[in-house]
Amino acid sequence: MRTYLDFEKPIAELESKVAELKALSNEDASVPIAEELSRLESKAREALEETYAELTPWQKTQVARHPERPHFKHYVEGLVEDFTPLAGDRYFAEDEAIIGGIGRLAGRSVMIVGHEKGSDTEGRIKHNFGMARPEGYRKAVRLMEMAERFQIPVVTLVDTAGAYPGIGAEERGQAEAIARSTDSCMRVTVPIVSVIIGEGGSGGAVAIATANRIYMLEHSIYTVASPEAAASILWRDSTRA
Repeated sequence: MRTYLDFEKPIAELESKVAELKALSNEDASVPIAEELSRLESKAREALEETYAELTPWQKTQVARHPERPHFKHYVEGLVEDFTPLAGDRYFAEDEAIIGGIGRLAGRSVMIVGHEKGSDTEGRIKHNFGMARPEGYRKAVRLMEMAERFQIPVVTLVDTAGAYPGIGAEERGQAEAIARSTDSCMRVTVPIVSVIIGEGGSGGAVAIATANRIYMLEHSIYTVASPEAAASILWRDSTRA
């Protein structure tokens, strides 16, 4: 079942009617519904195009966070050949919120690093919703330095609401790890290309998005702080995001 956002309800209703007509057609081929089906499909497409042509900033935020939006692993599976994941920061632990490794993109060897949010409940818990701890950023630094050593370009895919703000992460030097990752992006001499594939939030995004070229996919967002965090700072009320 497809997930619909609140503002997509008119589209959901039309597509539901299309699905009902298709089911009816499969059950009884003698029912002449081809013309009505074509009309509804056309109407659903128009509603989709009109809705997405005039999204508000908050609706764009919802689309950037859409549960069915492709994540890091989907892009790697579709675009990168012979991907070999490299794990661990060689200091403390492996952080599944940031994944990285070597592969071939368009026939060229690259180091690819990015946030992974997870696609289901188990995956989201495993990847901590894409919110990295210090270990994730230290792993990113290690992989960028490896790319520098072997003179291969770096591609980063950014999709995070921000770095994880937990007590343990702060105790292990979250701010310092983000700073060193940002510094590493600026220090390496190999090209770095960064793409915001969904949500780029705060220093958690900047840590691997300080690049020679930064691109954003359609309906992605890149913010100095998440809307909820900004609302909490301005009005002490995250519901005003």
